[in-house]
Amino acid sequence: LSNRRQDGIAVFSIHPTEGTVVKPVEVASTRGSWPRNFALDPTGRFLFVANQRSDSIVGFRVDPATGRLTPTGQTVELPTPVCIRFADVGGRP
Repeated sequence: LSNRRQDGIAVFSIHPTEGTVVKPVEVASTRGSWPRNFALDPTGRFLFVANQRSDSIVGFRVDPATGRLTPTGQTVELPTPVCIRFADVGGRP
């Protein structure tokens, strides 16, 4: 869940067997302003956030055990990003 007022991504855990019990894990800073959209890469190892007002896309590593986000240190400057999509290139993620 992105929170534009806090410029953060809220991370939740879901109970593995019940599937409906949700617990907050963290709210991670998007390292930018106004997180318009975010997406997990096809492997589920990385999350990318489009910060609309700060003109940036910021990458995060996703901890496979906890779901916590760690900034990769990589940022792409791009005017007013609003959506992130991954293309299927020749059947490879």
